[in-house]
Amino acid sequence: MTEPAQAVQDLAAPPCGAGPAGRDCQPAGVAEPAAGGAATDAADAVDAADAVDAVDAVDAADAVDAADGDGFLPFALPDIGEEEIRAVEACLRSGWVTTGPVTRQFETAFRDYLGGEVETIAVNSATAGLHLALESLGIGPGDEVIVPTLTFTATAEVVRYLGATPVFVDADADTLNLAPDAVQAALTARTRAIMPVHYAGLACDMTAIGALARHHGLRVVEDAAHAFPTHWDGRLVGTLDSDVTVFSFYANKTMTTGEGGMVVTRDAALAQRIRCMRLHGISRDAFDRYTARTPSWYYEVIAAGFKYNLTDIASAIGIAQLRKIDRFHARRSAMAARYNEALAGLPVRLPAWPGPGATHAWHLYVLRLLETAHIGRDELVLRLAEHGIGTSVHFIPLHRQPYWREHSGLCADDFPVAERAFLSMLTLPLYTRMSDADQERVIAALHALLPCAAPP
Repeated sequence: MTEPAQAVQDLAAPPCGAGPAGRDCQPAGVAEPAAGGAATDAADAVDAADAVDAVDAVDAADAVDAADGDGFLPFALPDIGEEEIRAVEACLRSGWVTTGPVTRQFETAFRDYLGGEVETIAVNSATAGLHLALESLGIGPGDEVIVPTLTFTATAEVVRYLGATPVFVDADADTLNLAPDAVQAALTARTRAIMPVHYAGLACDMTAIGALARHHGLRVVEDAAHAFPTHWDGRLVGTLDSDVTVFSFYANKTMTTGEGGMVVTRDAALAQRIRCMRLHGISRDAFDRYTARTPSWYYEVIAAGFKYNLTDIASAIGIAQLRKIDRFHARRSAMAARYNEALAGLPVRLPAWPGPGATHAWHLYVLRLLETAHIGRDELVLRLAEHGIGTSVHFIPLHRQPYWREHSGLCADDFPVAERAFLSMLTLPLYTRMSDADQERVIAALHALLPCAAPP
């Protein structure tokens, strides 16, 4: 492990040359995190659909409220109250703790929140939900699925689960979402589906993506792990015209079940297939078989399914969290607005703001350093850690990850927007347990570390 001063360095674009997949784009100069550093480096603190993020690296003893300015302010913390604790206790006392009546209540409550005549299927992770969505659409060997490079590996790995090929495309320079023109350029005769990821909680241009899909006869699966609640063109994500939408309830999301996700679709046949494959390909829910008043032991396995069901314990948390989601969203939106106001004079590029008819879930607040900042992203992460502030990076683009680079022949030169964004981006703490004083502490630290024209 290197010393902090040695660990801090700017990242150069990976060189391109001959390699096992046609081109070898080994990232150069990736900084190793400093020993004992509380802020996470890009190599070990990234989350997307459901993976471990910086909050998991913070010891519980250190994850204290930092309003007094003395404690470490972690990158993210779930907002769990007595309502969630009582709901879990009631579930434990009920005698039914796996998938059962509480999970059905959660599915119904989530459906009612979305509206729009959709069906909802609770699963144990968004990764599971994405896998089930593609499987229900018949994606398989020989098929190609368009995915962004600027996402977590779960978005692409579920394509490989089914023997299909993920085709990676670059980001939009403003929103960092999937760029529709890049999607158009990547289409081939083998393309079967598009998987837009609503980066940080801001919806992709679903009008353009939907038009592309309809014109070419493609399926659309929305990775909405960051996007609850998010609107596009006046409609909630989850009620748009896509085939399937998948939400995440991982610990650092806008609401949580600890681990979990929700699959949403308007298509009854897809919903039936996803429910079946969620639990071993069995034709009947275990809850129905075990609670029926008349003998009902018989069931049939009609497909080689998976074990992707969400438990009642997790669903109990989800119901309590869902009741708070509007308050959570209002708080996140207010905090994002405060960051925008206070950081406007710094040498940073602020996150894109939603346009007319759109809203932002503000799962993440991602800055990009300008060249005039005169400090590298990695150094800023370390300096903020010294101020007791946790940050993260979303994401290390998949074209930089060894597996995808080698197996798909990816190179940074093919993804200039995502590559430039990665080298300059960091994610600030933004979560509902943060106090105003916590946020002002982050703002003050940034003003102390970056040159600016005026004080905050």
